[in-house]
This record gives sequence, C-alpha cells and structure tokens, in this order.
Amino acid sequence: MTEATFALLAVLVLGWVVTSELLARVNVTGPLLFTVAGFLLGSHDWKNFTVEVDAPSVHLVAEVTLTLLLFSDAARVNLSRLRRDVSLPGRLLGIGLPLSVVLGSFLAAWLFGDLTWALAAFVGATLAPTDAALSAQVINDRRIPMRLRRALNVESGLNDGIVTPVVTFALAVAAGHLGTGEEERAFTPGAALFELAAGVAVGVVMGLGSARLLGVGLRRQWTSTGARRLGALAAALGSLAIALTFGGNGFIAAFVAGLAFRGGPADEPLDADEVVELPELIGEILAFVVWFLFGAVLVPIAFAHFDVRLLGYAVLSLTVVRIVPVVVSLLGNGLDRTTVLFVGWFGPRGLASVVFALLAIEELGMDGPVELAVAAVALTVLLSVLLHGISAGPFGRWYVRLEQASDDTAPPPRPRRPAHHHLRPSGEAGR
Repeated sequence: MTEATFALLAVLVLGWVVTSELLARVNVTGPLLFTVAGFLLGSHDWKNFTVEVDAPSVHLVAEVTLTLLLFSDAARVNLSRLRRDVSLPGRLLGIGLPLSVVLGSFLAAWLFGDLTWALAAFVGATLAPTDAALSAQVINDRRIPMRLRRALNVESGLNDGIVTPVVTFALAVAAGHLGTGEEERAFTPGAALFELAAGVAVGVVMGLGSARLLGVGLRRQWTSTGARRLGALAAALGSLAIALTFGGNGFIAAFVAGLAFRGGPADEPLDADEVVELPELIGEILAFVVWFLFGAVLVPIAFAHFDVRLLGYAVLSLTVVRIVPVVVSLLGNGLDRTTVLFVGWFGPRGLASVVFALLAIEELGMDGPVELAVAAVALTVLLSVLLHGISAGPFGRWYVRLEQASDDTAPPPRPRRPAHHHLRPSGEAGR
C-alpha cells in the first residue's frame, strides 16, 4: 500500500466517525462503506491507491487485526454470566457451528468440481464464523430480548476462534496437495496439529501470565491506569509473535490468551473489561482497513469468477447453510419459530472470513482452484455485507413488532387453583 492509500484510509475513518449515526439511520454500515470505497479507489485505474493482493503489508494488517479482535472478543466473554444462560450460545457453537462447517464444505465440493476436498473444507470452515459487527443495530437494540442479543454476540465472539484450527488444518492439507518437494513436506496434517498445540500452549501462558503480572502491579501500585491497557495490547500481540516464533498458530494463541486473560486469578484486582479496551479499539480501527482491502483485492476476484454456481453458493451459504444448522441446534429449546428464524438469519459473514481468505492466498498462492475458493468466500461475504447490513435495522424492528403482537394476542394465563394441604391452614395455601 502506498502513502496515499494510508492517507485516504485516515480520512475515511475520520469521515465515518463524524457521520456514523447519520449513516446508521439509512442502514449504511462501516464495513459496507469501506468495502465500496476499497473497490472504487483500490482498482488499478487509480495509480496512487493501488493495493496488491500479495503485498506483505496487506497480510500483516489482516493478521494483526484478527489477532486483536480474537483476543478482545475472548476476553470480553463474562464466564460467570455465560454459565447462567449457556444453553442458547452453547447449542449454536456446539451443534450449529460444526453442522455449518460440514454442510458448507459438502455444498462447495458438490458445486465446484475443481476444488479438492481440502479446499472445499476450507471454504466451508472459512464461511462458518459470524460477525456481529455487521448487524450491530440488532445487538444494540434493547427492545430485543437480552438472551438473544447475548447469544448472537457470544457466538460471534467465539466461533472464529473455534473454527481457526479447522481452517489451519484444511490449508495444510491443501498446501500438501498443491506443493512439491520441500513445500509439500512443510505443510502436512502433523504440522497443522503441532501449530494448534503450540498456539494453545502459548495462549495459556501469555494469558494467565500477563493477567497475573498486571494484577500484581495493580495491587502493589506499580502500574498506572494507562499502562494496564498497554499491557493487554502487549499480551495480544505477544501471543501472536511468540506463537509464530515457535511455529504455532498465532490466531489460536491470541484467542486462547484472551480466554485465559479473562479467567485469570480471581484474587487479582484486574478489571478485564477495562484493560481490554485498547486492543479492542485498535482492532476496530484496523477492521475498517481490512474492509477497504477486501473491496480492493478480494471483490475483484469474486467478480472475475462470477457465474451462476458462485452466486448459488453464496446465496445458499447465507440461508440454508446457516439457518438449517441453527434450526437443528435449537430444537427443543422452547423458542418460537419466528425467533429461531431471526437467529438463523442474523449470522453475517465478516472479518474472520476475509482474513482467512487472505491467509489462503499467502500460503497457497493464486492457483486456479485456490482463486475459485477465494472467490466463493469473497462473494458470500460481499452479499452478507450488503444484505445483513441493510436488513439489521428493519428486521430488528419487524421482529420486535411481531413479538409484541404475539404477546398481545396470547390468551391470558389460567388462574391457578389453590392447593389444599392438610398440614397448613387453607388461607396460607395460596401464598
């Protein structure tokens, strides 16, 4: 990326900050705005704003962004509150997410005969995680039950970290199929498992260790308020760098570090919600940069491969591949059909999918099948940015009105007959 590109991004971020509330009223989200700007200004017709898909800076920005968001999302999960109402997000993550991966992978293998099973699995796993930022109006609408909003938010915060090992394994197998000689031996299933184990180990050590050190510094008054936030930022970036140094997966390390950071020693006076603000804020700013890069380098790939199969996969991925697993996972949970379909629709594909697509280009190159797989991911995410961003406000209001109308027309509860107990006076029986 050129200096002019960075200058443009800074101006765009400032413009979005100033007009964010105004744009929200017309259902224009930040990801949509930056995607369109990247597509229009990042093309080769504008020499000053050229962005190359294989530029090291592109991959570095994407990896750092996902690292910060994985760490902050995991550290934001209030485990005590989640335990009290774990059923809904637990079903979405434990049943719905694996079903989405499997269904999306089989659909990709069926529609795209050019893809190996490894690449099909990569597409299915890459498009399984959701991104609550694309439907922020739903998450922030207090009229929608807190249970639903928390479930969607927790699902979005944890599913990208959960699916990362699957993406890593699929890329390792795909690289083994496409590579020769040393490259083929470098990317093997065994190497992927080692990356997973090393990432988990580094994440546990960095998360617990940094939480313990920050807690000691606070208790002994060694640490200032601003330095606490810097400590969380260092823990997030350190988990990525150390994991990569030892051959581990940096994304898994960041995700595990966030969970361990939040679940650190209970006797330490550390407010995880407060200190994680800095990595979260920087991650949100960098996310706009990634959306600009998405529009500049991935959307053109989707348009270059656009055909009926690609469009069909994108539409089915956003509907059937998402809604059917949600319906299956929520069977017997007591939710009405409208609520289940509402949860099923609001599973937008976003930042994690974009970063995984860029990671595939970095590791596998732009071979024909790889480019097709990336195109499928890019078109699905593009449709999600458009459809989920535009529908978040109207569908949220529609759901609230529908649920209120259902409550108004529901028959009043039947009065309970007083219980008759021989050991108590009848006057106390109805209390």
